[in-house]
Amino acid sequence: MGTPLDRRATFAAYAIFLALVALAPLVLDGFWLNRLAKYLVFGMLGIAVAMSWGYAGILNLGQGLFFGLGAYMLAMSLKMASPTSLQHGGANPVPDFMLSNAQPGATVDLCCINPGAFLWQPFQSQGFGLAMGLLLPALVAFVLGALLFRKRIAGVFVSIVTLALVLLVRLLLVDAQPITNGFNGLSDLAWLRIAGHELDPYGVSTYYLVAGVLAVVLVGARALLATRAGVILRATSGDPQRARYLGFDVAHYQTFFFALSAAIAAVAGMLYVVVAEFASPTFMDLSFSITMVVWAAVGGRASLLGACIGAILINMLEATASETQSLVEAWRVIVGLTFVLVVLYLPKGMAGWAHDLLERIGQRRASGGAP
Repeated sequence: MGTPLDRRATFAAYAIFLALVALAPLVLDGFWLNRLAKYLVFGMLGIAVAMSWGYAGILNLGQGLFFGLGAYMLAMSLKMASPTSLQHGGANPVPDFMLSNAQPGATVDLCCINPGAFLWQPFQSQGFGLAMGLLLPALVAFVLGALLFRKRIAGVFVSIVTLALVLLVRLLLVDAQPITNGFNGLSDLAWLRIAGHELDPYGVSTYYLVAGVLAVVLVGARALLATRAGVILRATSGDPQRARYLGFDVAHYQTFFFALSAAIAAVAGMLYVVVAEFASPTFMDLSFSITMVVWAAVGGRASLLGACIGAILINMLEATASETQSLVEAWRVIVGLTFVLVVLYLPKGMAGWAHDLLERIGQRRASGGAP
């Protein structure tokens, strides 16, 4: 749990971060609130990566799979609720892109307009889309984790398997053009409706929805990792063979936290659809999954808050550099150079540097201020 100084500093860091997030609407307009909400979603992805990689020792290079699945499940429901899905004049909604991909002479209905179009029928309920957006990625991760960890597959082999899986699902999404809209993804979505209230992506209520979910995920994950299960998880990460010798079911703990990390990424995917109003197969690009790992490495993969802040800061840096005319051609180099410098001089990330600084301060206090 750390020294009293560590605990006080951690509590202060969490409190300051959450306070800044909560007070942002007082100084930002709708455009910047929407942008900040996207950054907070990426911060949630940083938490998911830190839980899987930093605490469980599982380097998942396919985290974009769970983010993308969550995003697509909700986007399908919002697409069904969009006015563009009723433009054909029928009584039941049909996504507009299916009309241009319809079989010759096919009935304009989800039952038979295209092979596989019937899969969209349950998504007329937004509740179904929300439930599937959380349950499907968690179930996929649970099954995958059970298969991998029961066979004691670890290290780079887990990374390769998750990498291959995310590329496979992306290929399936793109190839299934008639029912997924392929490379174009899903756009022209309706706003999410909760308790009869529509959430404007640029509204304060939508921002607070994202901020509230982030706060719950951050504090909840922190509390969970402080329990006996979290302690055992860290033990299995450091020396799984010793943990097995002590009688712990290592695969059980790895599978649970792997699935929990996937569920967090899925929630982030759904929230991104709410604020960005589209879902795209680019969510499952290899580059995006690797970028998540970079966020966690910069912020500190052994710290939930550090990984979250690292994701937010890196995305702010990317946006600022890419929108600055003098840096528009070099912004990727700037971001890459930042990552290289952090790896070289701050191998534990920003959170690790802050922890080491606190340790030095504590040691100086313990020695009576002697140099």
